Amino acid sequence: MDFLKIAKNKLKQANSFEKILYLNIAVYVIVNIFKVVIFLIQVRDAGLYYPVNYLALPASLHNLKYIPWTVITYMFLHEDFLHILFNMLWFYWFGKMFVAYIGAKKLTAVYLLGGIFGAIFYITAFNLFPAFAKEIEISKALGASAAVIAVVVAISFYIPNNKVNLMFIGEVKLKYIALFTIVIDFLSVAGENSGGHIAHLGGAFFGFLYAVQLKKGMNIFGWIKNPFSKFEVSFKQKPKMKATYNKAKEMDDRDYNYEKAKQQKEIDVVLDKIAKSGYDSLSKKEKEILFNTSKKN
Repeated sequence: MDFLKIAKNKLKQANSFEKILYLNIAVYVIVNIFKVVIFLIQVRDAGLYYPVNYLALPASLHNLKYIPWTVITYMFLHEDFLHILFNMLWFYWFGKMFVAYIGAKKLTAVYLLGGIFGAIFYITAFNLFPAFAKEIEISKALGASAAVIAVVVAISFYIPNNKVNLMFIGEVKLKYIALFTIVIDFLSVAGENSGGHIAHLGGAFFGFLYAVQLKKGMNIFGWIKNPFSKFEVSFKQKPKMKATYNKAKEMDDRDYNYEKAKQQKEIDVVLDKIAKSGYDSLSKKEKEILFNTSKKN
């Protein structure tokens, strides 16, 4: 019971970035519990009860019309531990930077639309190119990779000259990491996981498009609402009616303005440090200041 209370409070306080992480992990755990139970009791026609068959994205348009929701569900679905581990590590590293520079609320739109673009590229390629004619009826896509690549590319081209430290390599600019990832995915299309790499390219395309339009001062994808906000509201208790008074009126305007200016100065110092030395140069306290500020965006 205490565990459920802690989980409930943690989820209520989480931002969009954290909720996407939690949802991916929860789906992975649930799917594998089903997998173990089906194996142990040797269910006849196990495919009918296996959730992956209803959550993975089929390449065939004929099959897709029966499970259209998979355009969304596939990007939260993992079967293998290493698959979810690497996807969530990438999402954690680049998602933290995205939240710091652009904001947690905008992350949801990039993740979802990046995944949808990945689905569009995947389905289009398998229905268009003769190379996939024999596989189209059995091929399915699953995993957060396309959505995660969208986040990686978006932040990498939004702050292209920022550097990160890579083991055995040293400091590398984000734009080179993104470009390397895109090139590797393109060159791997003729390999074993053709569909996955094509979906990655779809996510990367959207991530680049998003970064370019955002740097121009536009947010053409701002109409995408955060689906996790409703989830968050459901955990909040309805406020009880009570009389209140405006405490802001009691605060002297000069004190209020001083506090706001002080907070802005702290943020400016942190951003200047990132511009000069990169995100990894920040202290734990400076990262907390940046992260807490981004929650308000």
